[in-house]
Amino acid sequence: MAESDKENIIPINIEDEMRGAYIDYSMSVIISRALPDVRDGLKPVHRRVLYGMLDLGLTHTKSHKKSARIVGEVLGKYHPHGDTSVYDTMVRMAQHWSMRYMLVDGQGNFGSIDGDSPAAMRYTEARLQHIAEEMLGDINKDTIDFQPNFDDSLKEPVCLPSKLPNILVNGTSGIAVGMATNMPPHNLSEVIEGIKQYVDNEDITISELMQYVKAPDFPTGAIIYGYQGVKSAFETGRGRVVMRARAEITESKTGKPQIVVSEIPYQVNKASMIEKTAAMVNDKRIDGISDIRDESDRKGLRIVYDLKRDAVPNVVLNNLFKYTQLQSSFGVNNVALVKGRPYTLNLKQIIGYYVEHRHDVVVRRTQFELQEAERRAHLLQGYLIALDNIDRVIEIIRGSRDPETARNSLIKEFELTEIQARAILDMRLQRLTGLEREKIESEYDEVLKQVAYYNEVLGNRDLRMGIIKDELDELNQRFGDERRTQIVHSAEDIGIEDIIPNEPMVITISHKGYIKRNHIDEYRSQARGGVGSRGASAKDGDFTEHLFIANTHNYLLIFTEMGRVYWLKVFEIPEAGKAAKGRAIQNLINIPATDGVRAVINVKNLDDPDYINNSHIVMCTVNGTIKKTVLEAFSRPRVNGINAITINDNDRLLDVNMTDGKSEIVLAVQSGRAIRFPEDEVRPMGRNAAGVRGISLDSGEDRVVGMVCLDDADEKTLLVVSENGYGKRSDIDEYRITRRGGKGVKTLNVTSKTGKLVSIKKVADQDDLMIINKSGIMIRTPVSNLRVMGRATQGVRLIRLNNDDSIASVTKVEIEDSIKSSQEEINPASTDTPASEEETT
Repeated sequence: MAESDKENIIPINIEDEMRGAYIDYSMSVIISRALPDVRDGLKPVHRRVLYGMLDLGLTHTKSHKKSARIVGEVLGKYHPHGDTSVYDTMVRMAQHWSMRYMLVDGQGNFGSIDGDSPAAMRYTEARLQHIAEEMLGDINKDTIDFQPNFDDSLKEPVCLPSKLPNILVNGTSGIAVGMATNMPPHNLSEVIEGIKQYVDNEDITISELMQYVKAPDFPTGAIIYGYQGVKSAFETGRGRVVMRARAEITESKTGKPQIVVSEIPYQVNKASMIEKTAAMVNDKRIDGISDIRDESDRKGLRIVYDLKRDAVPNVVLNNLFKYTQLQSSFGVNNVALVKGRPYTLNLKQIIGYYVEHRHDVVVRRTQFELQEAERRAHLLQGYLIALDNIDRVIEIIRGSRDPETARNSLIKEFELTEIQARAILDMRLQRLTGLEREKIESEYDEVLKQVAYYNEVLGNRDLRMGIIKDELDELNQRFGDERRTQIVHSAEDIGIEDIIPNEPMVITISHKGYIKRNHIDEYRSQARGGVGSRGASAKDGDFTEHLFIANTHNYLLIFTEMGRVYWLKVFEIPEAGKAAKGRAIQNLINIPATDGVRAVINVKNLDDPDYINNSHIVMCTVNGTIKKTVLEAFSRPRVNGINAITINDNDRLLDVNMTDGKSEIVLAVQSGRAIRFPEDEVRPMGRNAAGVRGISLDSGEDRVVGMVCLDDADEKTLLVVSENGYGKRSDIDEYRITRRGGKGVKTLNVTSKTGKLVSIKKVADQDDLMIINKSGIMIRTPVSNLRVMGRATQGVRLIRLNNDDSIASVTKVEIEDSIKSSQEEINPASTDTPASEEETT
């Protein structure tokens, strides 16, 4: 090697060289490829595609152009990388399942939610969506900075003016070096309302902002299950949002249960999900599914899971949520570039940087428009001077040797600027008419007003903030829409009761297991003997079996015929119309198809030790067995329920009550007898015990029809109702106290006219009585309308029944006077007189 060559060799430490080269590479990836700018929410390739389409004039009012033309424009001018990256970027901005608010209007095959690839760029066409033009508006008014492109031949925007708060409404995702971003989309109307609240009060807290920006809003809809991840993401910039498909449990035409999915979580490949689910079914990892069909079409998404007849639909659905992508999660990681540096941002910071950017845009746009207005005013002022001295101007121009001489003469004669003199020389002769002069004067006055307004805007921050809000309102009016993704609070959420009013609801459960809740004032009082008003529809032999009052914050302990107990919060029950069927209870709790709801207990809470240790659950069966268990044994909710009582063969749970442990118990049987004994004759037992005898039955066909628990404060009467609509009230004292296990005394004179005993309740004058028959007809009447009779009498008619109809359920409704007084008033009807047609639905 020559001596001169050795002198040109510079020794470098390889570690230092690799470190420096990798840092340069990583910074290039972070800034120029993978992370969005907080101001417009775009990565460089997205920004270049939109700007390139603007260069081609592809606004929403123009015709589409070939995608290959657009890709070539962007490649040749701004993005010297592979054409695939540019085309894929443009395609994603045109997919309605990828973007909450699409920025590109595509024509042709742009792929599918099943993961199908789009057609080649030579086959598809595109143009800008109308909303995308709001990202680019005012870009030619010096509102943003430009930088040289890759070969310094052109200028490209550093960011877009972005009237649309794109970083929130569309989100983004990207993987850089050593960091990544994953920002979810949100609803435009919610985001705009949140930004306006921030503009009004920059000290607003994140929790206050969350009242307006409630949660992410995904383009595929579905359900956000649980709010803790959303709350964490808004407060810290990082969180895990759980998404669930929108699924409904229905029945096929042949009566088999089905699960129908109409919306799936964001970024889930539908075809891949169905394929993996089918594999799990074949491998027996998921039981109960007989067939899976994709019935999606242009009208919308629809996936049908046919279930086996013995499958428990809610259990199958929970397994699908657990093992398949019907439940997925979105890991929020709000990393964006702020002045060229990556930061993890919370909701308030993102909104703050957006408002700061829009304020800068408004200032720069106003300065640009002010300069333009002042330039125009300057020209118009020159026109007016020329028109005021038109004869002298014409004389100077005619006497000048050339335009330059004329221009200099005008400047010297009238103290004009060179710009004004040039404009006068360029003025057409038609501007000398009187009408044109009026136009110039009018325009000059208008321009002076604009100059004054622009100066006012530049000197008043509040006015600039008002402009930002007005522009957002206009944007919301044109492009705002309803939320697609529903928010469902899970059991893990804390404090959900704080945003749900604690108010009384009527809970209805049908014989076939459909449950719903209504506001109590939807029901009205009628006089005894009326025909009644229709409640839930009596379809396919179904009828209302349970009806009671509970507050929205209460727990419901749901006991089944087979002796199991399940937990449910009242606000988790779907609200439906008075005549609506409701929702299958299997959608809410995991009840097997062979079991059914038997009793429901309202519990205030399960966290108060004094309350749960001093309250008892008393249960009775149709064969006369009775059992008592401390409420504490039921204070730990489980999804799949627990055993409450061991049920013997040919027996089933009939009724359940909650007591303080010092009550008296009354049991009544079909044959018309009742027994009364102290509760302390029944010792507390564990959950798996079977209980002890409460009443002796005369024959194998006799059955217990009801249980009443009386406490010391009760000054009430016992009401009994027969299957043919007869009933009466009797004083409690007419039932003597005996030992547990006896046969009891007569409570109703059972005849062929009255039919068998079907119900026994404790009632007071201030109560209302709700009677429901098997055809679905319902009547509500005050208990005070029923006079007190002897316990051995036949009673009076409570409801007039049609042929082959009978009483299905009798419920006592206890309501406050204020609620009762707000009920709809009706005309009184005499005893045993049918109500008018207007009272019957």
